[in-house]
Amino acid sequence: MCCSSCDLMFVFREEGYLFLHGMDDMENMYPEAIKANGGLYLSYRSKEGVMEQVQTILSKLDRCDHIEGNLVQAICQPSIMYSLHQLLQNIKEHDMIQIIRQTEFISFFQPIVSLYSNEIIAFEALLRDPLARVSPGRLFEAAQATGLHYLLDMKARKTAIQSRMGVIPHGIKSFINFLPSTIYNPAFSVKSIIQHIERHHVRPEDIVFEVVETEEIVDIDHLKTIFSVYKQEGIKVALDDFGSGHSTLEVLMQLVPDYVKIDRAHIMNCHQDLTKQKRLIELVNISKELGITSLAEGVERKEELEFCRDIGIELAQGYYLGKPEKTPKVLVSV
Repeated sequence: MCCSSCDLMFVFREEGYLFLHGMDDMENMYPEAIKANGGLYLSYRSKEGVMEQVQTILSKLDRCDHIEGNLVQAICQPSIMYSLHQLLQNIKEHDMIQIIRQTEFISFFQPIVSLYSNEIIAFEALLRDPLARVSPGRLFEAAQATGLHYLLDMKARKTAIQSRMGVIPHGIKSFINFLPSTIYNPAFSVKSIIQHIERHHVRPEDIVFEVVETEEIVDIDHLKTIFSVYKQEGIKVALDDFGSGHSTLEVLMQLVPDYVKIDRAHIMNCHQDLTKQKRLIELVNISKELGITSLAEGVERKEELEFCRDIGIELAQGYYLGKPEKTPKVLVSV
């Protein structure tokens, strides 16, 4: 069990006890330890001290996956157990855990433009710390390491929906990232999101959820189910950063999202690169056959935009068209 599932705060105090469960063989190593409740209690006096204890124990164990530890009266509740590796990671990331759990995040908005009409048809909502203490990448890195990726992903989605109120008019879509691994029960997850959408007077058809490419698509059937449930509610879906790593044409043809967002690596200098041009034309043709709208990410030059338009890419996003902003502009010039 971890804090992301039980919704308990991971709290570290400067003094306390490290409880080692099922590690009687450590008794000789720590003669000062108190033996009770089927384990050993080791006192500590600082963050550095307990980290050193955990690292020492890990170095002594050949197989530590079955060993659990808990900081009694220091982390969550005495009933919450962590592997030693997870415990060490959570202590290291304690400040980040506090930020993730306590911060009321905000969204910045980056325009997505139609290459046919030159009009803004959507904004991608990007999570930001209102105090600018930490980058979005660092936030998600810490959340993944500490088991709080579910919580942060949920907060990011809800923040994106709430932030468009009074800022983005009906008819202009919000592209919102999500991690497939955080959605265990698609029907339940969508029900919760729909309630949040209705609470903030947003129309489901104005929402596009895009799969974040940082995760490998391990269970494509599960992702198909997520897409299907979202679509049943009128929500659109997108495959993000296509071509950057895990996404392939085979994945695209199996998932058939509403949108495919082409990774910036394939767009950069595409007007000069014949190999990129060939791949982009192939992707555009397949997308059109499947009824998928193509979107070029990371457009930073006029020449890139013009090439994308010429080969039939329908939408574009990038610094050439507009940077992420707290208060989005409703018009751009391309």
